[in-house]
Amino acid sequence: MNEQSRVFDFLYEQHRHFTKKELLSEKVDGQWKSYSTEEVIDLVNRLSAGLLQLGLSGNDMTVENQDKIAVISRNRPEWILLDLACQQIGVLLVPIYPTTNSNEIEFIFNDAAVKYVFTSGQELFDKVNGLKNKISCLISIYSFDELPSAKNWKFLIEQHSPENIATVEKIKDSILPDQCVTIIYTSGTTGFPKGVMLSHKNLVMNVLNAVKTFPFPTMPEGKALSFLPLNHIFERVATYIYMYTGISIYYAESLDTIGDNLKEVKPVLFTTVPRLLEKVFEKIMLKGSELTGIKRKLFFWAVGLAERYDNLQSGGLLYNLQLTVANKLIFNKWREALGGNVRYLITGGAACQVKLLRIFTAAGIPVYEGYGPTENSPVISVNCCKKGGTKFGTVGLVIEGQEVKLEADGEICVKGPSVMMGYYKRPDLTAEVIINGWLHTGDIGVFEDNKYLKITDRKKELFKTSGGKYVAPTAIENRLKESPLIEQVMIVGADQKFVAALIVPSFVNLKEWMMQNNIPFTNFNDAVLNPAVFQLYTDVINNFNLGFNHVEQVRKFSLLPNEWTVDTGEMTPKLSLKRKIIMEKYQQSIKEIYQ
Repeated sequence: MNEQSRVFDFLYEQHRHFTKKELLSEKVDGQWKSYSTEEVIDLVNRLSAGLLQLGLSGNDMTVENQDKIAVISRNRPEWILLDLACQQIGVLLVPIYPTTNSNEIEFIFNDAAVKYVFTSGQELFDKVNGLKNKISCLISIYSFDELPSAKNWKFLIEQHSPENIATVEKIKDSILPDQCVTIIYTSGTTGFPKGVMLSHKNLVMNVLNAVKTFPFPTMPEGKALSFLPLNHIFERVATYIYMYTGISIYYAESLDTIGDNLKEVKPVLFTTVPRLLEKVFEKIMLKGSELTGIKRKLFFWAVGLAERYDNLQSGGLLYNLQLTVANKLIFNKWREALGGNVRYLITGGAACQVKLLRIFTAAGIPVYEGYGPTENSPVISVNCCKKGGTKFGTVGLVIEGQEVKLEADGEICVKGPSVMMGYYKRPDLTAEVIINGWLHTGDIGVFEDNKYLKITDRKKELFKTSGGKYVAPTAIENRLKESPLIEQVMIVGADQKFVAALIVPSFVNLKEWMMQNNIPFTNFNDAVLNPAVFQLYTDVINNFNLGFNHVEQVRKFSLLPNEWTVDTGEMTPKLSLKRKIIMEKYQQSIKEIYQ
């Protein structure tokens, strides 16, 4: 393939090289409905023309003057159709997470001067419609679904004029690589979100460099399942990679149907986040614990083998022979549950437990961990499928075309074509993070073996105890989550004498333990207060403390009866901890720990 210069060029390049019957697919009334490459091009051009008819344009193509459209929708073909349609005419797409609260939506719409918004479902339409009086710039709302009270997006495709189609072609030819293509507001773990401005060049170079480095082969017969929110740059860039390499994209119906959709689609790859991998592994282990006799012994024998797997060092003839047997007897069922076809599973957004990377890869489900912030479009580094390209516990090799340096304090800085244009309307904040062309990520890292980048913590998440010792909470949290009894955990201790933890138990495993030990179970509120349960977790923590430095050891903890979720506000949409929110919400528990 020839190199591209604008993001929408990927679509036309695919058309030239391998026109597909199934480029984008979704479930409609229980059946998969597909759009071919030619259908996608036709719909994108007609939608571009429809947007022009609304009076939208790139104007003089300065970011301030380009018209803005927002999308707040679950993953579906229309999301990408709108994205490409906006790109072709210089209109900026502002994607919003469906879980974003009303105050943030109001802020983003007013900050970006959003004129139109596209939604999916009645609930999201009502959410945005309820804010119309607070957003003077908002002209109208379109729905991807047929709703009685909403304008339908198809109206724009059907009502355009032939003249507008011709105009689309002229504008398309005039779009330049350095022009802005999208403003992505970061999820805002603290305060109001910042709008990251990304250009065509930022995204195109990130795609091309990631494809070369990994490397991704062209796979015209391959399929990918998409379920991470398209609002996040990780899944959006993955989409452009799929388009560039000829992979068909299937959109999962919801997070609850991923299991069924995997079996139906049989994808060669998908992207995920560590939290979802943890959930998958918990389900696998739960089923394993329900086995009896020789089947149970074989299951745990196989998992034990997988925990020792090292991709860079052979376990020896006997180990490899045993692993082959385990793959035939046990792990083949795991692969079948993922559709039986997975060649690449790519994770990012947060640190993944090394234990999971070992186990899944040993089981013939290779997991490749990557890293990068929205401000770098996003990929900085990735573990690769070539020989010597992966080291567990690191985020892999820096991708081609980028430079990475570590500051004296270990902060990771990156320079290259994927570094953002800046924060929208915030030159002050831009100047704080981009210094002499280097993007300061706020992440702390080291290089292992002089080539594998390893994230050790977030600069902002490092804290000092009252004894003046620095503590990196993420590393401790990831170790603790290796326990099947711990679902979620957050380390606290800033300006305190010792490190402590807020722990959300794995309620399924805790309940099973209580039943096995004849401890009455009524509900989880009572369970976390049970002295026997407290002693169980004390033993778990003490066992982990043996592997921690003195200052890192967890001296006290509080067990919490409810899981942290996006809906309840403790997790970001990419399933990272909102530390400030959790600290505020559980301040009483923390206070009791340190009394």
